[in-house]
Amino acid sequence: MTLATLSDVLQPALKGGYAVGGLVCLGWEDMRAYVAAAEAERLPVILQAGPSCRAHTPLPVLGRMFRHLAESVSVPVVAHLDHGYSFDECREALDSGFTSLMFDGSKLPLSENIAQTALIAEMAHRAGVSCEGEIGFVGYSDGAASQGTHPAEAERFAFETGVDAMAISVGNVHLQQNREGGLDEARIAEIDARTEVPLVIHGGSGVPIEQRARLARGTSICKFNIGTELRMAFGSALRSAVAADPDRFDRVQILREVEAPLEAAARSALRALAPEKEIA
Repeated sequence: MTLATLSDVLQPALKGGYAVGGLVCLGWEDMRAYVAAAEAERLPVILQAGPSCRAHTPLPVLGRMFRHLAESVSVPVVAHLDHGYSFDECREALDSGFTSLMFDGSKLPLSENIAQTALIAEMAHRAGVSCEGEIGFVGYSDGAASQGTHPAEAERFAFETGVDAMAISVGNVHLQQNREGGLDEARIAEIDARTEVPLVIHGGSGVPIEQRARLARGTSICKFNIGTELRMAFGSALRSAVAADPDRFDRVQILREVEAPLEAAARSALRALAPEKEIA
């Protein structure tokens, strides 16, 4: 079994100058494709159950799915709760076998965010699993605007919460369908200079590939969350599979044709974050 905690995969990344992909899951087909991609690339992977995933499938079921997939490969697989919004939700994920809890208190006042995140980090650490927190709200494409991370607040947050990874807001946004943005590297450097904790970029799909690779090798950013570009690959493959035979109705047959293109997209995303010597 290769089930790992977030710290198990991020600490080597921090020391080795690379990052790990946090791949956003919505169902069985994408989970299976992501694990197959990680095994093919010989790289660790973080399977992430966000709010949309949890609305579709209960946490206890997701925990069993993630752990089953971890048993099927030889590379490290992290079972990660993404954007948990309450202590009870994080507790349920822990009880369901998750090895990493992400509490998102980024909309809360700083002191309250610190207090709640510290409580969940303590719970996680007592159970031998990891905790990710977020300081500075990461907005949404065509939605709520971001509130950038202040370096001094990031320093305080990292010290007072004891988190194993810290998500920051530095120009990244969720659900961005193109890579025309880019991150604020000066702000990243300021945060990097004040903290030692591995940094996390949510909304990684909107970050240019070249910048992802360079920041993974040259900063403390050790985790990029990748969701939108993989969902787009899934949707494109699904439309092609349905259009190829309009009379076909068996979803197992249709979805079988989606996994190979999705695995290829996931392999590309993971490879871009790998140690430089491993990038083809």
